[in-house]
Amino acid sequence: MKSHDGTGAKEGLERQEPGSENASPALPAAGAEAQLDASLTEDAALSLLKRADLAPDVLERLSKIGDLLKLRKVKLALIEHPKTPRHVSLPLIRQLYTFDLMQVALTPVVPADVKHAAEETLCNRLDTIASGERMTLAHRGSGRIAEALLSDAESRVMQAALHNARLTESSIVRVLSRADATAAFVDVLAHHSAWSLRREIRVALLRNEKTPMARAVEFARRLPPGMLREILHTSRLPGNVKEYLLADMAKRDSGTSRL
Repeated sequence: MKSHDGTGAKEGLERQEPGSENASPALPAAGAEAQLDASLTEDAALSLLKRADLAPDVLERLSKIGDLLKLRKVKLALIEHPKTPRHVSLPLIRQLYTFDLMQVALTPVVPADVKHAAEETLCNRLDTIASGERMTLAHRGSGRIAEALLSDAESRVMQAALHNARLTESSIVRVLSRADATAAFVDVLAHHSAWSLRREIRVALLRNEKTPMARAVEFARRLPPGMLREILHTSRLPGNVKEYLLADMAKRDSGTSRL
C-alpha cells in the first residue's frame, strides 16, 4: 500500500461552480438511466452523489459504469452514500486505501454496518501499514481502530492511541483482559496520568499479571476490602503479589479496627 495514495483521502469533494459545464446532471422523474452512461464525467458523478434523494437503483447503475469506478473519489462517494445497496458498497470497501477507510469509518451519514466493514478491513491491514500511517490512525481513527492499535509493537503508536479522543474506557478494559496484552501497554497504562485514575481500569489492571507490583499495591489500597478479595479471586497476578495485597489489606483492616 502506498502512503501517498492513502493520504489523498484527506481531500474534500469539490463543489462545482454555478454554470460549470460539469454541473450536476438533472435526473428526470422517469428514465434516469439516460443520464447514467459512460459519458458521465467525474465531476458530474460527484455532484450527483451529493444528492440525498438518489434512489438505490440509480446508485447501483452508477456502480456499473466501469470507468467511473476506477476513480477513487467516485468510489468513495458511492460507498459513503447512505442509500447505496450493501451488495455494491461492501465489496468496494476492500479496494479503498488506508485513509479512505478511516474517512468512511468516521463519516456520520455512513450506515453502521458499512462503517464496521471499513474498520474491520483496516484492522486486518494494520500489520502491513507503514509506521507513519499507523501513527495518524492512532491519533485520528475511530475508537475501534484506536483500540486495535493499543497492541501495536511500536510504543509511540500505542501511546498515541491512548490519547485518541474516541477511545473509550471499555475498549481499554477489553485489551487489558486479553492474555496477549503487552507488558509495555500495561506498564504505560498503569502510570498514565488520566486513564490510571479510572476505577474500572484499576480493577482490570489488578486482574492483569503484567501490572507492576508497586502500582498494584497503590490501586488495591483504594478499593473496599470485599471488592479487592473478589478481584484477586479471579486475578492473573502472580501468587506472591496476591498474597502481599491480601496481607496488606488485613494489616490495614486490623489497624482500622483498633482505632
